[in-house]
Amino acid sequence: MTRSCFALAFLFLSVPVFAVETAPAPKGKIVPPTAEWKAKIETLAPAASAAEPKAPRRVLVFSLSTGYYHHVIPHTAAVIEILGKKSGAFEVVHDNDIEVFLPERIKEFDAIVLNNTCSVGPARNLFLDVLNNKAKYDKKVGEKYKDWTPDDRQKFANELEQSLLDYVASGKGLVCVHGGLTLLNNSAEFGEMVGGSFDFHPRLQEVALNLVQPDHPLLAAFAGKGFVHVDEPYLFKGAYKKKDFRPLLEMDVTKLDEKSRSNPRVTGDTRYVAWIKPYGKGRVFYAGPSHQPESFETGSMLRFFLDGIQYATGDLECDDKPKQ
Repeated sequence: MTRSCFALAFLFLSVPVFAVETAPAPKGKIVPPTAEWKAKIETLAPAASAAEPKAPRRVLVFSLSTGYYHHVIPHTAAVIEILGKKSGAFEVVHDNDIEVFLPERIKEFDAIVLNNTCSVGPARNLFLDVLNNKAKYDKKVGEKYKDWTPDDRQKFANELEQSLLDYVASGKGLVCVHGGLTLLNNSAEFGEMVGGSFDFHPRLQEVALNLVQPDHPLLAAFAGKGFVHVDEPYLFKGAYKKKDFRPLLEMDVTKLDEKSRSNPRVTGDTRYVAWIKPYGKGRVFYAGPSHQPESFETGSMLRFFLDGIQYATGDLECDDKPKQ
């Protein structure tokens, strides 16, 4: 899918730019976002969007986790709401009911954000986790389905997955943040849509990220400069091997700790951590950042997320053809 995007592009050479900026260091144990933290994000967030919305936009933020719980989930949800409200680019609706993915409900939204929607192994299917009441941290999340037969639960899980696939293919947007793509991690169809499946990650550490194509409008936030922040260095499998997407941020594996650098599973491939891709008539934006709320405490990261969401809603048009 080719679109005109030159008006937004910076005039840099289309070669990787090495990381030079550093996000704030983690402050220890992650605590829920305070009023002071939200006020900081409000101050740093862009006052206006890069693209004028073509219509009033509604964005669903789905933040349910049945497996590993990322303590950055409420921070990420707050960031997205602040970005939409301050810029006027979109309205945010928060809903963690899996039935929001039914066709008659999902159609109300222009884009969906999967906010660290980690599922339980080995099945790695969040819909089934809820239907089987297998969520690690909420033993009541699936009570309403307790009288359903296993076949009925599987059938409904399949329907919800197909509804999500059809939704994006019809022309809507999907944003996966950090662990968001593990929603249906073992689904080949879902993996093809989002660009890959989660494999594993080395320990939390400083991660240097380089800009794959500095003149791309979705990287305009960084003004040609890569950056360093503390994160889980996510690695991917499945559809990722084909790299059927437009890469945005690349992890510099040579800057990881010695144990990570010595692992061929880490260094044996190019490690992208953010990309965009068309899916049918729709659009997908994957952003690996971040396990840590501090990663959001820069104006550049906030602009990056706002631009990525606007790409997903169809308002920020740019070249999203896969780049080999």
